[in-house]
Amino acid sequence: MIEVRFHGRGGQGAVTSAELLASAAINEGKYAQAFPSFGPERRGAPVIAFCRIDDKPIRIRTNIYHPDLVLVLDPSILRIVNVSNGLKEDGILITNTRYSGEEIRKELGIKHTLATVNATLIATEEMGLPITNTTMLGSLLKARNILPADSLIGPLNKRFGRIAQKNINAFQRAYKETDILI
Repeated sequence: MIEVRFHGRGGQGAVTSAELLASAAINEGKYAQAFPSFGPERRGAPVIAFCRIDDKPIRIRTNIYHPDLVLVLDPSILRIVNVSNGLKEDGILITNTRYSGEEIRKELGIKHTLATVNATLIATEEMGLPITNTTMLGSLLKARNILPADSLIGPLNKRFGRIAQKNINAFQRAYKETDILI
């Protein structure tokens, strides 16, 4: 089973990202679940979402405490939440940042494999808005090949309709521009 924890802020699309990833997995014949974990937070407050993917039915219904992958949509979260808490020893931290993986590792002392991409820049250039949720999914699939990259095209088209192509462009560009530091 692959378990992913998404960190973002209310309104940035962490829940949507988890749902899109789960939809893509289901379309690929896998089992998946996606769910949020937040209370009455307001827009902009830190939120967490989760996604599980497996080749067999998933019976567990709890939050993910020891993820294989952690995806950070908003770089400011890195300084207020210990996003690597519980990340498996061989886990990967994927983050939106304008800094290099070496700079992030040095500043925050992250020891895990680190995948970085400037998703805010990509989203702004490709979609006209700094909404990084679909962009970061490209980085996630580059960091760990849990699904074929093109498996997200259908869910993106279904979810975003006439603006899907901008999201697809941002997703594909992030896939290409993600740097991985082992």
